[in-house]
Amino acid sequence: MTESLDWRRITHLVIINVFVGGMVGIERTVLPLLAEVEFGIASKTAVLAFIATFGITKAGVNFFAGALSERVGRKRLLVAGWLTGIPVPLILIWAPSWSWILFANILLGVNQALTWSMTVVMKVDLATPRTFGLVIGWNEFAGYTGMAATAALTGVLATSFGLRPAPFVLGIAMALIGLALALAAEDTKPPANQTTGAPPISMGEALARGTWTDRRLASASLAGLVTNLKDGALWGLLPLLLAARGLSVAEVGLIVGTYPLVWAGSQLVFGPLSDRIGRRILIWSGLVTQGLGVSLFTVSESLPLYMIAALIVGTGTGMVYPVLLAFVSDNSAIHWRASALGVYRLWRDSGYAVGALGAGFIADQIGVDGALSVTAVVLVLACALFSLAAPKTHS
Repeated sequence: MTESLDWRRITHLVIINVFVGGMVGIERTVLPLLAEVEFGIASKTAVLAFIATFGITKAGVNFFAGALSERVGRKRLLVAGWLTGIPVPLILIWAPSWSWILFANILLGVNQALTWSMTVVMKVDLATPRTFGLVIGWNEFAGYTGMAATAALTGVLATSFGLRPAPFVLGIAMALIGLALALAAEDTKPPANQTTGAPPISMGEALARGTWTDRRLASASLAGLVTNLKDGALWGLLPLLLAARGLSVAEVGLIVGTYPLVWAGSQLVFGPLSDRIGRRILIWSGLVTQGLGVSLFTVSESLPLYMIAALIVGTGTGMVYPVLLAFVSDNSAIHWRASALGVYRLWRDSGYAVGALGAGFIADQIGVDGALSVTAVVLVLACALFSLAAPKTHS
């Protein structure tokens, strides 16, 4: 029953995650263009290295964040994440070389891992198994709404005032507000009536279960990795594809912002829906939908078609993102659930690095269209593997 939830605390965490997502959004339109225009980087692999740096850092910190929060508390890690994020927009404004951009993305990876992980874990602490999809859906909606809004707004700012510094000034305000909200948040713990008295399992055991020994958790890790593989490819290549086809920076920002906006809004539907109809059907159908949307980007030649492609990819991503988190929560015991979520997020966010480096390399060989086509095929193959590997389950 949703009326038993502590909506005051949940709402506070939802608001925090708007600013968490906004910190990533400041990069999504502008940074790939900045690489080519201001730093003269022609290699797609080199351009996408900033996403790989972000993804590797975020994935690694995710793994430790879940287990560490069981020992030191959720709020401490949430605040630490925001402190790490404050220098990011400042570095992006004044970076004299691309290596400084890469360093900023290491800090951004730590920021996102700690803040986003803790908003998920803290909401799960405040939820019941029957409402995991609902509260996680709201969490992800907030984060990707923030991302979409800043991606679109930075495109407008860049068109009017240039690629630097105006788009990144927005990030300074978001980091400071996010830190203030985190300091005001109340810490959470797993509900006493759900605890078993068992100690948290070791990180090694959690990693093994989430990677190979538990088919449910391993299949979720695969689906999450491929979903973010796609996002890493689109993050780096889509602005370049659209700019090469003659769209303005504002139009690029509109399309790049529409994708996470639809992703955000659709999670409010699919998260709670998975509580009612089960997780599996939404996960495999979402993977296929993402593949169709990515394919449409490669053949589109007009702004309306690009917008439709963004809508399809966003819907497919919204079908899987909160549902996979709920799926992992369903299939892990309360005393090691935070660790299970950490392992899942380790593999999911490794997809950023795999997608960025893989798509960048393929784009250098056969072009951006070819790299996105390969990405679409990988999504469909992942759907087939998930359908075979994941036993039927419901919360």
